[in-house]
Amino acid sequence: MIKGKGLTSLELCAGGGQAIGIERAGFVHKGLVEIDPHCCNTLRLNRPHWQVFEQDIETFDGSPFKGIDLLAGGLPCPPFSKAGKQLGTSDERNLFPAAIRLIDKIRPRAIMIENVRGILDSIFEDYRLYISGQISKLGYKTDWKLLNASDFGVPQLRPRVVFVAILNQYSDLFEWPMPYKQKPLSVGETIYDIMASKSWRGASLLRDKANEIAPTVVGGSKKHGGPDLGPTRARKAWAALGIDGLGIADLPPDTNFVGMPRLTLPMVARIQGFPDDWVFYGKKTQAYRQIGNAFPPPVACAVATQIYNCLSARQAIRLQA
Repeated sequence: MIKGKGLTSLELCAGGGQAIGIERAGFVHKGLVEIDPHCCNTLRLNRPHWQVFEQDIETFDGSPFKGIDLLAGGLPCPPFSKAGKQLGTSDERNLFPAAIRLIDKIRPRAIMIENVRGILDSIFEDYRLYISGQISKLGYKTDWKLLNASDFGVPQLRPRVVFVAILNQYSDLFEWPMPYKQKPLSVGETIYDIMASKSWRGASLLRDKANEIAPTVVGGSKKHGGPDLGPTRARKAWAALGIDGLGIADLPPDTNFVGMPRLTLPMVARIQGFPDDWVFYGKKTQAYRQIGNAFPPPVACAVATQIYNCLSARQAIRLQA
């Protein structure tokens, strides 16, 4: 049983973005489970005090975390992504059954699971009802919500679906986060200082040309996709902003660079909402996949903050009673 001051969390498939957001919301991570060694090393590198389990969640024993406040996860997206075959339950990468098993064993007070917009497609309606039904039977009120990253300060067109479940006795105080009133910065404004860091003469022109938010950053899978900004349609969208999407540069353009520049890893990370001091372990491809597949920290923080406020408010009411 988890005990101690403050609200606690356990994260499944912990790539980094959601972990940062949950931390910002005020939760104390008691464990982060991730099978990819590069992601695990990134977590350890940035937060040496976090307990990282380099393990498959299908075999992970959640018993030591029974009663934790929040169970979160960014479950694999390919089973439900429009970019794939949308095999859903037939896809071996579908980890919802593993998550439901752990929810049953751990019985957290709240659950937050992120996935792609495709899971809201009509072909998955029965499966969404199944997931909600299985978790509702355990005593939770459930809901699915499509959120746009650009509504929460992320300079990117990145719709994501978040599934939230709250124990019935706490659920009446939960509300989804409201979009920020202020629009996010444009791509040009977001990365200008990095583009200009080697005195590139075209930095100001790019800042003015890239005056929209970015298209969705595509991370790719372990089998497909390297360090580039996505398929043909995505690359055309980046080219319209004055950016070459065919690859990721090692360094910003120098003074005399001519042509369309490529983004560097720090630029992509900033567009994804990562803090500048977050370091990614691994070579370019491994680091880029961690960035591109992440749940943007500001969006994760917005949802986790609402969950934190809900659980904290209910605790306060009980103490006053």
